[in-house]
Amino acid sequence: MTTGGAGDTAGANGGGGRAVCVYAIVPADVEPEERAAGIGEPPSAVTVVRYGDIAALVSDIPERPLGTPQDLTAHSELLDGAAAVTPVLPLRFGAVMSDVESVERELLRPNHDEFRAALAELEGRAQFVVKGRYVEEAVLRELLDENPEAARLREQLRGAPEETTRDARMTLGEIIYRSITDKRAVDTRRAVDALAAVRPVVAERPPTHDQDAVHLAVLIDLSRRGELEEALSGLAEQWDGRIRLSLLGPMAAYDFVMKREPEG
Repeated sequence: MTTGGAGDTAGANGGGGRAVCVYAIVPADVEPEERAAGIGEPPSAVTVVRYGDIAALVSDIPERPLGTPQDLTAHSELLDGAAAVTPVLPLRFGAVMSDVESVERELLRPNHDEFRAALAELEGRAQFVVKGRYVEEAVLRELLDENPEAARLREQLRGAPEETTRDARMTLGEIIYRSITDKRAVDTRRAVDALAAVRPVVAERPPTHDQDAVHLAVLIDLSRRGELEEALSGLAEQWDGRIRLSLLGPMAAYDFVMKREPEG
């Protein structure tokens, strides 16, 4: 995405009467780069519908149902690529409107001031996702050292036939689950504290795996990306061999903006 001049009228290709996929709201001076690709095979061209100080990124929809893995990837790559250079208010995947004129008339015009204010809040900022996963052997060893009951059950089960130890295995599984849940809460707080100097806006995400230790979305000034990476590097050193950390982004601020559904 690049920025340039902007008008006050619809500026997308395709014409009225053809349904379009709507990806995001952006400032009106945004111009898609030639390589910007929407959904479809071959990828559809991304164009812009403008109204006042805001615009919508749109493309023609393919003549088939939406929702393939390739569609989802194209949607997120377009939004994340745009978020690296301009404020982006992402819409949920599959937002479709009846034609270009309805994008201006029903989405941009009635929500102009709200969208403009939200874009101003995101100026110079982007979302990153911090993900940490426990090293299984390390966290299990830690848990057994801390919980004598779990250690006793683990020893009891060692070499015992599975058919005669069902209850004990279930009890041990419940202890491990509760312990991991407690550890996740503590380690998430440690991660939030470690990032405090970057002054992020933080949203805790639910775990996607039983061994997730940390799952955070953080909204930061892009100028502080180096500080974010440095803070996580220090945390990774503290957790070496216990938690594996990763950082994703920059990406659109999925966790921090209202995702209005167009009515098309």
